[in-house]
Amino acid sequence: MKKIKAVLIGAGDRGAKAYAPYAVSYPHELEFVAVAEPNTEKRNNFATEHSISENNCFTSWEELLDCNIDADVALVCTLDREHYEPTVRAIKRGYHVLLEKPMSPDPEECISMVKAAEEHGKLLTICHVLRYTPFWQTIKKIIEKGTIGDVVSIQLNENVEVMHMSHSFVRGNWNNSDKSSPMILQKSCHDMDILMYLMDQKCMYVSSFGSLMHFKKENAPEGAPLRCLDGCPAENECPFHAGRYYLGEGRGWARKFTTDDTREGIIDALNTTPYGKCVYQSDNNVVDHQVVNLEFETGATATFSMCGFTREQTRIVQIMGTKGEIRGKMDENTISVFDFLSQNETVTHLNKPLSGHGGGDEGIVRDFLNEVRNYNGGQSRSSAAVSLESHLLAFAAEASRLDNGKVIDISKHYQLR
Repeated sequence: MKKIKAVLIGAGDRGAKAYAPYAVSYPHELEFVAVAEPNTEKRNNFATEHSISENNCFTSWEELLDCNIDADVALVCTLDREHYEPTVRAIKRGYHVLLEKPMSPDPEECISMVKAAEEHGKLLTICHVLRYTPFWQTIKKIIEKGTIGDVVSIQLNENVEVMHMSHSFVRGNWNNSDKSSPMILQKSCHDMDILMYLMDQKCMYVSSFGSLMHFKKENAPEGAPLRCLDGCPAENECPFHAGRYYLGEGRGWARKFTTDDTREGIIDALNTTPYGKCVYQSDNNVVDHQVVNLEFETGATATFSMCGFTREQTRIVQIMGTKGEIRGKMDENTISVFDFLSQNETVTHLNKPLSGHGGGDEGIVRDFLNEVRNYNGGQSRSSAAVSLESHLLAFAAEASRLDNGKVIDISKHYQLR
C-alpha cells in the first residue's frame, strides 16, 4: 500500500485534531510533511507531533504552496472565508485536496472550485463526514434495498446542544456570518448533504424560516458586564456564565481556545478572548434556530430543523416510506425499521465508533486516501461536484429565510454551469 504524503493548511481543531490523527494511528498510510498555520503554538505542536522539520513549517499557506513540497495531497482546514484561494492554488500545484466544509460562503467560489478540480484532473473532496458513518450508511442501504418502499417524506432534526451553541456560534469562530458563514451553511450543510444523499434526486423547491431569537443584547441580565468574570450579578442564574462553565463541565471545550488548560490558563483566556464575553453582548448574528422545507422531483418532501436549545448534541431522523418507516438517533447509534404489512419492528444497535462525528472523521480520511491511490479521473463519494448541489441548496434556504420564507425554485435560482 502506497503511503500518501500530505501537507496541512490550517492546524486548528478540525485539521490537527479531527483528520491529522489518522497519520498517528496509521503511519504506514499517511504522513504529514509540511504545515501552514499562523498560530505559532499550534504550528509547533503539530510539527512536533508529526516530526515535521522546521524548514517545512510556515506561517501562511502562500509560503507553503510556493515551495513546491513533494506531497500527494493537501488538507485545507482554514476558516470558511479562507477556503477558496488555498484550495484552488493547491489544485493548480498538483495536489489532490481534502477541504473542510463548507466549501465557501460564496456560491460563485464553490462553482469555481469544482471547475478548477475538473480542469486540472484532481480530486476535491469536501468533508461531509456524515456520509462516512456506519449510522447513515446503514440507513442508506435500507432505503436502497426497498425495505420501506418509496420514500415519501423525511424529517431531520439537528440538536446543536445549548452549550455547543453558545461556544461555537455565539462566542466562537462561527458566530458572525459576515466573518464566516450563515448557520445553515456552516453548521447544517452536513444536513443538506445527508438529505440529498438519502433522497438521491434533485431538490426542486425550498423555503425557510429562522432567526436570532435569544442571544442578543436586549435579553442580557440587568447589570451584566461585557465579560462574565467582571462580576456578573446573574452568575448563579445564567447557564452561560463563562467562568462556571469552562472551569467546570466545559473544560474540554476550553481546550479549543487555550493550550494552557490549568485553572489560571483558562481564566487568562476568558479575560482576553471572545469566549469570556457575555453571550448577550457578543458580535454574533447567526440564527439560533431555523427550519427548512424541501420538495424533490418525485414530489417527496423533507423538513429540516436546527435548534441551539437542546439538552443533547445529536441528529434524529424519521424516514417515511410507502411500505415502512425508519427512525434513527445518531448519538445512540440506533436505527429502527418498522414494516407496515407485518407490523414487525427491527432495531439495530450499531457499535459506537471511536473517532469523531460517529466515525466519520476517520472514515473520510481513509476513503480519501484510497481514492487518491486509485484515482482514475472519477469523483469521490463527497466530491465538490456532488457537494455543490447541497451547498447551493443551503444558499437558497438562507435566501428564502431572509425573504420572509419565500419559496425558491432551485433550478432558476442558480445556474450550475
